[in-house]
Amino acid sequence: MQAGQQTDMDMHREMPSTDGCTSDVVAEKYLVESKKSTAHAPLACGSQHCAFPLDGNHLCVWSPRGTSHQLLTLEGHHQLITAVVFGNQTDPLQLCSASQDCIIMWNVDDCREKILKGLTPRGTILGSFLQTVHCLRFSLDDHAVAVCAGNKISVMDVEKQSVLVELQGHQGSVTAVEFCPWQANILISVSEDRSFKVWDYCVGSLIYSSSILTGYPLLSLLISEENRQLVTGSADGQLWIFSLMERHHYHRVAHVDLRKKSETFSTRRMMAGQDSRPEDSQCHSRPEVDKREEAEATFPVLSLAHCDLSLQDSQCGVFSSECTKYLWIGSSTALFIFNLASVELEAALHFKEFQSLSVQIAGSCAVMRGEAVSPKAFCILSSMFGNKIAILEISLAALLSFQKCPGAGRMLSVLASSCVLPTSPLYFGIIKENFDKPANTKKHAVRSVIEDQPLVFHAKIRSSGYTSAPHVTMFSPKTNIKRNSKRTSKFKNNYKCKEYSLENFLPRSLSRQVAVAQEPVAVRCLQYSGDGQRLACGLANHLSLVFDASLSATPTAFSGHDGAVNTVCWSHDKKWLLSTGRDQTLRVWSVHRTELMLLLGPESFPKPITSAQFYYMDTFILLSSGSEFWLLKYHIDLCRDDIRRYKPKSRYKPIFRLPLTSEAEVTTLSAVNDFYSHIILTAGRDRTVEVFDLNVGRSAAVIAEVHSRPAHQICQNKGSSFTTQQSLAYNLFLTTAVGDGVRLWDLRTLRCVRRFEGHPNRCYPCGVAFSPCGRIMGCGAEDRHAYVYEMGSNSFLYRLAGHTDTVTEVAFNPAAPQNLHHPA
Repeated sequence: MQAGQQTDMDMHREMPSTDGCTSDVVAEKYLVESKKSTAHAPLACGSQHCAFPLDGNHLCVWSPRGTSHQLLTLEGHHQLITAVVFGNQTDPLQLCSASQDCIIMWNVDDCREKILKGLTPRGTILGSFLQTVHCLRFSLDDHAVAVCAGNKISVMDVEKQSVLVELQGHQGSVTAVEFCPWQANILISVSEDRSFKVWDYCVGSLIYSSSILTGYPLLSLLISEENRQLVTGSADGQLWIFSLMERHHYHRVAHVDLRKKSETFSTRRMMAGQDSRPEDSQCHSRPEVDKREEAEATFPVLSLAHCDLSLQDSQCGVFSSECTKYLWIGSSTALFIFNLASVELEAALHFKEFQSLSVQIAGSCAVMRGEAVSPKAFCILSSMFGNKIAILEISLAALLSFQKCPGAGRMLSVLASSCVLPTSPLYFGIIKENFDKPANTKKHAVRSVIEDQPLVFHAKIRSSGYTSAPHVTMFSPKTNIKRNSKRTSKFKNNYKCKEYSLENFLPRSLSRQVAVAQEPVAVRCLQYSGDGQRLACGLANHLSLVFDASLSATPTAFSGHDGAVNTVCWSHDKKWLLSTGRDQTLRVWSVHRTELMLLLGPESFPKPITSAQFYYMDTFILLSSGSEFWLLKYHIDLCRDDIRRYKPKSRYKPIFRLPLTSEAEVTTLSAVNDFYSHIILTAGRDRTVEVFDLNVGRSAAVIAEVHSRPAHQICQNKGSSFTTQQSLAYNLFLTTAVGDGVRLWDLRTLRCVRRFEGHPNRCYPCGVAFSPCGRIMGCGAEDRHAYVYEMGSNSFLYRLAGHTDTVTEVAFNPAAPQNLHHPA
């Protein structure tokens, strides 16, 4: 095929769909064959142009805007072109190319005009280097260009054609370099020595040098101005994200293995039914051999580029999708769309899935940035084992539609959208609320005689409807509960989200420190009452303590467990306190009387209780045991009988139990108790989170590979100060796992919308908590600090010190959001 010949071959792939329709994902728009090998040909993409070398020393510029703009061939180099880059400005559009003989600057618009006039375009020679130039990069204003040759970086003045400064310090060849968008004097580089360095090129000094990140060379580099983050990728498919915020000291935000992420992405799609195909379908599917090969292969990060992606569905509830930034990751066998907020893959385009593509394994890759929210993206590939260079047109809508997030379209919600069904296990608590109230007085016996007699009316009355079915619509979720304005407590302020100022109400300093016992003892759990007036904590010495919110008075002690207390939970009406312990018992206490009212012993369940709480506005007790969760109906008897105090009068009755789909052990569970909700969230030992809808009494969805280890806590956003528009925030929940950070999920889409990292020295996150307004999150850690995050950022705002041991739990005061309690 001759140079410049356009194939315009649209590659169609039939996608699995119920109506049999197909979707166009990728089209091969241009294909050329070079006389020289294209294994590692330098490629470059601007906002509207692609550049690549042809036959070794000819520079070609391609544009999708029209036939007159599509191919421009520039001649001036006599040896192999080794690097090429577009400028950041569009008027004029600059293009710089380097070979072993010289570095040439081209004005693309002037060159095109000269060709239309029949003239030969010429570029401006900036200089020459003795070593091979591997990388070029323009400054933000295009006045300077960084030239990477060997282990040295030379910053050249474009207008004066002179070297401004030379930067030396890398031990290997520099492979990529970037200018910092918000600090004009900062330049960052990565090298084959497997480290990155931060330079002040105006004075020629080294600001920061990282440690060795991996055993393979770093190949690519990108700076996200919005997130203030640095992203770099290596030859073995590893991706690192570092914070460039002030006072963060370049700490690592995340480390990603592309191969594992690709496997997780495929697993979630498979579990969501996205990969299911009917036997008679004509969709192209890869053989099992290819799938095994892919599982064993790595994805070298050949290029990184910004991806302007606006998802059709809002992913983060009250947090606009505009704050979410995406990246194109180009690899040898696939293209990925990567979410910087969630550190997850949004889409994967494997070249082998499209057998008609001319390039199946790429040696080089570059992606055109394109216009904002463009429906199309262009990618240029060079063949690893051939001489072909192909330009692909990718339909973002078709790609995302085919690989839409697991659970898309199900739209689960904590807020119930329908009445309780007669077949629901929750129906039992509604129609038989007094199923086990005891007849324990003589007055009850006398009344029963009267109630057994026929009732005769001597006048016509309107039926009260006793024989009709209960009107269950009256039990719809109470999502707009008004607080009592006459409350006399000093915690009477109802904090609205719009009045919540992050600057004025963030917890920043230590206000009080209280010892919970005379001897050192760990605080294992912590929870505020709904009104924020009392704080309950469970200790490792069998005691549960209840403090007032100021922590000034002597706490009330609840003693009875024979071992550490694992869980404390307030009832919605604040009358009862539930606790579980290592003695495998569950106890319900009267807060007012400081008495044990209900006891569930080890013999009540086949396996130990791992998690428990009140549920459905205190109608039930929800707990997990083994691979099942249980729903208990209970009755607490308040009658006093001093003679028979030893005889228990409170009772409970299991009314529903359901195992996880995988039958893995439940590690933790969570459900909303502040209003009527049908949704229960469970985490299993198999690293999944399963969503159950108790209105239908079955599993609603499974999220696979939630963490690299089993999740040990689920924290739901139960803030009561959301406006109607912000009520979507109720569907957000946090999960945390040992050694795998904290992740924010959206129940409606079952997507991870943000991943919170930044704990130094790989310390493990412990307890997590939402603030009352839902805009910040607190997290404890092994390094004896409590971290405060803003929900719109991956990196922490600041950390709170003061403990001498691991911070095991954190809790925000619902009535005083500036108070964050974190025991150790």
